[in-house]
Amino acid sequence: LSESSTWGEAPHPMAISTETVDEITNESSGRGLLARRSVSDGDELLKIPMDLCITRKSARMALGNDALQDGINEYLAMACQLIHEKYVLGPESTYEAYIGVLPEVDEVNPTFTWPDEDLAFLEGSPVVAATRSLQMKLKREYNDLLAGDDGLIAKFPNRFPADKFTYDNWVWAFTMLFSRAIRLRNLRVGERLAMVPYADLINHSAFSGAFIDARESGDWLFKDGNEEVILYADRGYRQMEQVYISYGQKSNAELLLLYGFALERNPYNSVDVTVSIAPRTAAVAAANEGIDEDPMAQEKIDFLFRVGREQTVDFPCYADRYPVEMLEYLRLMMMTSEDTRGKPLEEFDFSRTISPANEAAVLQSVVEAVKYQMGLFPQSEEADAMIIKDKGMFRLFSYNQRMAVRHRRNEKRLLKRTLAALEKQIRNKGLDVDQLARAEGSTLGQVLKGETRKQRTALEDKLEKMGLPVDLR
Repeated sequence: LSESSTWGEAPHPMAISTETVDEITNESSGRGLLARRSVSDGDELLKIPMDLCITRKSARMALGNDALQDGINEYLAMACQLIHEKYVLGPESTYEAYIGVLPEVDEVNPTFTWPDEDLAFLEGSPVVAATRSLQMKLKREYNDLLAGDDGLIAKFPNRFPADKFTYDNWVWAFTMLFSRAIRLRNLRVGERLAMVPYADLINHSAFSGAFIDARESGDWLFKDGNEEVILYADRGYRQMEQVYISYGQKSNAELLLLYGFALERNPYNSVDVTVSIAPRTAAVAAANEGIDEDPMAQEKIDFLFRVGREQTVDFPCYADRYPVEMLEYLRLMMMTSEDTRGKPLEEFDFSRTISPANEAAVLQSVVEAVKYQMGLFPQSEEADAMIIKDKGMFRLFSYNQRMAVRHRRNEKRLLKRTLAALEKQIRNKGLDVDQLARAEGSTLGQVLKGETRKQRTALEDKLEKMGLPVDLR
């Protein structure tokens, strides 16, 4: 990181800024890295030896393979090492310099660390359900791994002292992991999660094309067999301009949940919309007055089971579009005997329009599902806009509360745009004609008697695919 060149090494092109500011909201975005000099597209910005990174491998070496056994979740192992380095070893830790620049929980503020009074500002947003799920999962993982008679604290008290491996320190460790750990995909052993000193100071931009990854170290001709983390500039930077990377295509709900911030301009922002379908089986019809039995109900349920779908599904809706999977799902659930004409459901291509009446029912169902989601917010988008516009009053809110108001307003604006796009599509396709027979079978976001709502949101599903320890409520 030297400002001076050495044998075969150019001066390091970046410098640490202890305080950066969001250019749109003027909110603090914490530490960051600035270009010390002008940087050109494709320039090498940093390289960090893998041996300096905190990984599951380093955690098992630090705390013992007998304690952190083979196959332990990467997040759990690395959380233990972070606590060990910061709270047990302290100044004697090899990572002291790195640990010393890591922020505290209240400097990051992901929603899973928010108090209830701040979370209340997000009422109506799907991020609340994911937050509660993550909070409970972290508590249970702590109890299962560390606490209790069979936990590591009881089994290895010298390595896992109870006064250091507290739940508060566990939350700090996961705050660091969720907001700073990097998944390196080009290692010889396959992809691995790593805490990369210095590199994790770089802030996120949804418009950056730069990603941190790994490679074998050495020059183009001679490789030394070791590996290093590398980052190249995706564009030119002026002197003292902040350097950004992409944390991935993340919605504001993901960013708020894991990183403690949301972006005012985020092309990947989305809102989960719940589509709850209750096929009108004989049992459902009997339990609900005025509902007739759907002769295709059981066939639809069997088809959903075969393709691994549930009857209540969350889909992410974007500012001007919604996923094809939502339309495919609803086209199936809105099928009538007139649509099938005796053919089995497996023979239909649900990525295409089934019939005008079916498509009208599908799009109208999405409209009503979006309206239902909008109705979950206790405040209007216009009321949020007035709060933000009154800068004096808005500043009286805490940082978390300001983030919550901005986030919920952006979700409402996104849902409004989705609604406008849907209604335009219905008109353009001529599907707003009263004579079109409406297919039945949807509860439009309402769950009938004897059923339960889907337990996992689309955000939680996505986090699970990332390897994060989320769980059912």
